[in-house]
Amino acid sequence: MTSQLSSQTIEVADVLAANELFHERGWSDGLPIIPPTEEAVSEFLNASGLAADEVLGVEPVKGGVVTAEKAAINAVAAGCRPEYIPVVAAAVRAITTEKFMLHGPTVSTMGAAVLMIVNGPITQDLGMNAGTSVFGPGNRANATIGRALRLILINVLGTRAGELDKGTLGHPGKYTWCIAEAEDRSPWEPLHVGRGLADGTSAVTVVAGLSGLQVGEHAANTPEGILDSFAQRMYALGPDMKEVVLVFCPEHVAFFREANWKKSQIGEYLHEVTRKPRSEWAGFGFPVNWTPGQEDDIVSAIASPDAVLPVVAGGDGGAWSMIIPTWSFGAKTLAVTQEIV
Repeated sequence: MTSQLSSQTIEVADVLAANELFHERGWSDGLPIIPPTEEAVSEFLNASGLAADEVLGVEPVKGGVVTAEKAAINAVAAGCRPEYIPVVAAAVRAITTEKFMLHGPTVSTMGAAVLMIVNGPITQDLGMNAGTSVFGPGNRANATIGRALRLILINVLGTRAGELDKGTLGHPGKYTWCIAEAEDRSPWEPLHVGRGLADGTSAVTVVAGLSGLQVGEHAANTPEGILDSFAQRMYALGPDMKEVVLVFCPEHVAFFREANWKKSQIGEYLHEVTRKPRSEWAGFGFPVNWTPGQEDDIVSAIASPDAVLPVVAGGDGGAWSMIIPTWSFGAKTLAVTQEIV
């Protein structure tokens, strides 16, 4: 069997030998891989319509180059199907932009992972999960697309744990973190449309996400009541977040629909109700600097109403939503939305 990684061709006896080789050389995330044979990589490139040497992105700090061939090799290894490669390619283009500033969150001790949120017709074409256990296992597209991006980070850009990746704890999203938005359950425009793309297009939004915090609110039946529960948990995250993803489950979002709330009202409400004096934030242990006379200045948990990225996803029958803070303190890294072509 001929296995290929980053244009290097290696002869191996069988699948088990290929896996041992990948683990020994640090080419894996610790899970078994599908050997990326020349035939499989060619099939993926043909499905993508990309030339092998086409550059999908260049990491701005270290200068690592991700070609279509390298992306295809890692997508095969991750267990993707050929039709998934356009999503992987779009995600690579997104994470290598200056705005996303990949280097910071991938090497930080804070342990952020790249969350991929996919929108548009492609989510149906690929059978992606936007419903029950949306962040859990069981869906091939979600699992392997997210994993492919992680393997690219490891094998092409060198962000291995203990080397460039200095995450103190990390979190499971570093294995794979990819969901679809449940657009059919949402009263609002899809995430990518709200971020400037045309309705009917497909896109992926990449976010440097920290560990998610579930919000269980089973009593409130108004947007304000539900968001008050979000606010209580956001206090623990600190002030002046530049971006935060709020994942609303169908049971919660139904109350926003009934109240005819616009998506913009979510950020406006939370920006107002999560305000505290600088001195109070400091009392919670957060570094909030001030000059004499500023200790009573009011600072919100979010930098502006636009800092909130609402997404609808999850299953029925449970009033559980989620807050995903991001590695965006000081606006070093911001979410990027990339059209899938």
